[in-house]
Amino acid sequence: MEKNLLDQLKQYTVVVADTGDLEAIEKFKPRDATTNPSLITAAAQMPQYQGIVDDTLKGARETLGVQATPAHVVSLAFDRLAVAFGLKILKIIEGRVSTEVDARLSYDVEGTIAKGREIIAQYEAAGVSKERILIKIASTWEGIQAAAVLEKEGIHCNLTLLFGIHQAVACAENGITLISPFVGRILDWYKKDTGRDSYPPAEDPGVVSVTAIYYYYKKFGYKTEVMGASFRNTGEITELAGCDLLTIAPSLLGELQTTEGYLPRKLDPASAETMAIEKIFIDEASFVKMHKENQMATDKLVEGIEGFTKALEALEGVLAERLAALEG
Repeated sequence: MEKNLLDQLKQYTVVVADTGDLEAIEKFKPRDATTNPSLITAAAQMPQYQGIVDDTLKGARETLGVQATPAHVVSLAFDRLAVAFGLKILKIIEGRVSTEVDARLSYDVEGTIAKGREIIAQYEAAGVSKERILIKIASTWEGIQAAAVLEKEGIHCNLTLLFGIHQAVACAENGITLISPFVGRILDWYKKDTGRDSYPPAEDPGVVSVTAIYYYYKKFGYKTEVMGASFRNTGEITELAGCDLLTIAPSLLGELQTTEGYLPRKLDPASAETMAIEKIFIDEASFVKMHKENQMATDKLVEGIEGFTKALEALEGVLAERLAALEG
């Protein structure tokens, strides 16, 4: 009897759940889990997680006291909510959870460093080791520099919204623990740009991008892990079987789990040895130049930061409404 695709994928790749939905994480039993502002905002509005939101708001009010304005309470609760979900997730999984720095700090080195330290301090205050946390930061030049500082302090980082080899090389050169190149969003851009409805999995521009990054890292011996993210279909996922990690939404995990068939390993580090891959030099000037020359990466990075910022603003609105209901 053939195994399902999800079980086979787990033989080659660490499967990570891309969700804030605790029930989905319980169902698929991934090793790790990732969240982002959009996912936390969505989870915060699910009735089954209202208790987490309410407890976070009550805790913020207790910390600040009755004299604090609702705006101050919401601000503190906002800072704590992603960690509150992270703590719940860590009770389910055996590995790590990624918790994202405020997207509005994406071009602020010092602000990102401070927020990363603050997130780790919250987890440690709750008795969770920083080894189980990845601080998620946008792959701007500033974000990468901030992550490099945090990594030197033993705080591990996940560089997200990554669309180009220049971002990947800069992360590896700065000793970043893990990167999340976005497969589906790259595909979205190319479909819009070319007018094509679809690509075969092996030709999918997002798959091609992650494959190139994976083999670049293996060729030159970088320790930074590659975690493909943002998938639009299971074909993208199966084409990247063998990637270090893949973070997958519950709907696609379900498809993989209910589909039987043979899944061969597509990415293998041994293959990099014979590949002719040119080493890329990266400093700030070359990073900026390569980024400007890559219209897709330029567009999608800005769009991603703006999207996460909107999600954060929506979350602040949700928290304000809930606090008003709680306090009458």
